[in-house]
Amino acid sequence: MKKNKKADSKEIGLEMGLIFGKHFFKTEHMHYGYWTEDLELELANLPKAQENHSEFLISHIPEKAASILDVGCGVGKLAQKLSSRGYQVDCVSPSSTLARHARELLGNRSQIFECSYENLKTDKRYDVVLFSESFQYVNMEKAFQNTVKLLNAGGYLLICDFFKTDAEGESVLGGGHKLTEFRNLISDHPFTLVQDIDITEQTAPNLDIVNDLMMNAGLPIWNLIIKFLKSRSPFFSKILLWKFKKKIAKINRKYFSGARNAENFKKYKTYRLFLFQKEAK
Repeated sequence: MKKNKKADSKEIGLEMGLIFGKHFFKTEHMHYGYWTEDLELELANLPKAQENHSEFLISHIPEKAASILDVGCGVGKLAQKLSSRGYQVDCVSPSSTLARHARELLGNRSQIFECSYENLKTDKRYDVVLFSESFQYVNMEKAFQNTVKLLNAGGYLLICDFFKTDAEGESVLGGGHKLTEFRNLISDHPFTLVQDIDITEQTAPNLDIVNDLMMNAGLPIWNLIIKFLKSRSPFFSKILLWKFKKKIAKINRKYFSGARNAENFKKYKTYRLFLFQKEAK
């Protein structure tokens, strides 16, 4: 008898996030927004800020580039935009959920490699290997090695993502490689820096939106759930809260302390656009 495949909690979480974003925020983008001075900082403007981010990224693709490998393509929205502008775009996605959405959106215009970037093997070569908020998830050394192989002569590595600063103290904001380590590692590979643009000021406001949502919606709901459990089953809830007190404390500190804000983001993270060109042998 064939056993049912165990549900992947990460894939379920991604699916829920996509549904939530699409129906409540009217967006399928899975990246930060780029907030210009004329764009009011409110949740309703998030889709516009995310479009700004995509346009900013696209504007830094070198003129003569024709083929692009979008690493960590999400649901394929950026790849779709690039394809509509004449680029030949393939995608890498380690998530079966996101790969499925990308295939539905892109059809036969793009090849979707459903694997990690570090394990990608193909005879294809590209003018640009692009990471849009996906570089933080890869092993840097292996990613650099693979990028050298996948780029055409004179091709480009384009990264738009946040990195950790050297600020002292503990941050509730996870994610990102250390910028100093990134610089040290890439210097050992055949890349020449073309551009390094700091857009931390334009992306940090996303954290104030998230913080406002968590404190004014998430926290009250979280407290109501705990209150409900205590009222319905005092003994069971007491055991439950004791057993998971460390995890609950971590959730409270990470999401409901008010520390996930723009100020702390600017202290502990730096959001950069990097453009490197592959050096000739």
